[in-house]
Amino acid sequence: MFLEAPELSGLPGLRHAFFTRAGGVSDGLYASLNGGLGSADLPARVAENRRRMATHLGVAPDNLVSLYQVHSATAVVVDAPFALEARPQADAMVTRVRGLALGIATADCGPILFADAENGVIGAAHAGWKGALTGVIDATVAAMEGLGARRSGIVAVLGPTISQSAYEVGPDFIARFRAEAPGCDGFLGAGTRPDHAQFDLPGFISDRLARAGLAGCHALGACTYGDPERFYSYRRATHRHEADYGRLISAIALV
Repeated sequence: MFLEAPELSGLPGLRHAFFTRAGGVSDGLYASLNGGLGSADLPARVAENRRRMATHLGVAPDNLVSLYQVHSATAVVVDAPFALEARPQADAMVTRVRGLALGIATADCGPILFADAENGVIGAAHAGWKGALTGVIDATVAAMEGLGARRSGIVAVLGPTISQSAYEVGPDFIARFRAEAPGCDGFLGAGTRPDHAQFDLPGFISDRLARAGLAGCHALGACTYGDPERFYSYRRATHRHEADYGRLISAIALV
């Protein structure tokens, strides 16, 4: 039902999980632990799946909060639960409130969980290529510092993300990436088609985390695309011409 990172599991006062697609009540394309509020799954099933996640994290169901993710570099401070229709448009959130779980939804992009256990501040970020390129990691760290975290005390873990071998990008992507991330051509591997490349999203995110000067940066090393038994994948669903796809939830809470 979930994966854990030892780098976070050993920290006091924290609960976290990188939930897989197992252990829920959804069926069909969404089987089975779909946590996607924006999917076309039955809302009652998504609610039950999220209730199970919240129970595992030790928080009330309404205290597992998620954003309206827009592939931005915006990070927000969360002080209390918010209603579905009031979700902030952002791609990262931070808190120092105990009993709140910060849940990021992904289906190939990189979910990152952050914690400064000593100062009681946590964060969660959705890092697709746009967010990673435009600064969502730095925005998350800065927001945590604003709540009293120390950069040198923050541990970050990257969860299941699409791997380089499954992530082909075209000429427009390559041109923008080279313009906005000079010196990072090493994350563009040889493509199988002319003018295309294989983009190393986990490697790029890990590089950005390392540049942030944190206490520790780690990655689970799991590929969403290549493991359909455990993970949802937007790109795999697209290649299969499926109508929709489930969303994985990665969450962290102060308890």
